Amino acid sequence: MESNGFSSRVIGAVVIALIGLAFYMSQTQTNPVTGEKQHIAISTEQEIRLGLESAPAMAHKMGGEIPPFDPRAQEVQKVGAYIVSHTAAATSPWKFKFHLLADTHTINAFALPGGQIFITLGLLNKLQTEAQLAGVLSHEMGHVLERHAAQQMAKTQLGERFVSAVGVAVSDPNHPGRFADATMVAGVVDHMVQLRYSRQDESEADQWGIKLMAQAGFDPNAMIEVMEILKASGGKESMPEIFQTHPNPDLRIQQIKTYLADHPPAAGLSEGRNLNEVFKNN
Repeated sequence: MESNGFSSRVIGAVVIALIGLAFYMSQTQTNPVTGEKQHIAISTEQEIRLGLESAPAMAHKMGGEIPPFDPRAQEVQKVGAYIVSHTAAATSPWKFKFHLLADTHTINAFALPGGQIFITLGLLNKLQTEAQLAGVLSHEMGHVLERHAAQQMAKTQLGERFVSAVGVAVSDPNHPGRFADATMVAGVVDHMVQLRYSRQDESEADQWGIKLMAQAGFDPNAMIEVMEILKASGGKESMPEIFQTHPNPDLRIQQIKTYLADHPPAAGLSEGRNLNEVFKNN
């Protein structure tokens, strides 16, 4: 009897897993910017709405948003808007908006689906030039243009279905703890798989950052400066929050240098103004 019950659970788990995989594979859209076919479950309109609806909660979680009349917030918005208007981002369907968060302790920047871009005051205070700020913002814009968040959402849904399938397969009314343990293990494995893809996403976003910076007239070598600043800010014992789920900074620096060697930027690109001078004069 126990053998028959276990076989039924395994069959049920396989069915759940196959349905989840089939659903994931059927969710295919063509990226309007890159032309790449991607596994995505929501439309660009839904991405924009999701980002707009999530933005206030994200700002609240990290100290709130610096008021738009603050010179530092104005600089973030100004540089971001300039990048959008002078690059391929202008023809994309996403609605970019740039936010400066009041958190001075967290060194991070991130993008929500649809174009909501955030940078913490903790990170802005580390930057020295407009080109470095452009590098941070362009990198996050790259995530949006590549639809990385929407892709991760689809992968998460697939992972949840696989976790459910594992739970069904190993569930045993005589040993209830077995289900919890197996589900936890499956969840950790799923997280590690997604973390690997996230690192690939970061490399793609770095390349987008370089391209957008060059299109907007900023020297993309400033992206290397950003990596060096972030690496130094963590000291020997720890890394800033931005590196906790990102590739090793030394690896990213090497990848950026390799990309710039293969795709040398035009001469005469600018570092922009010194941020300390900008804030002092406003």
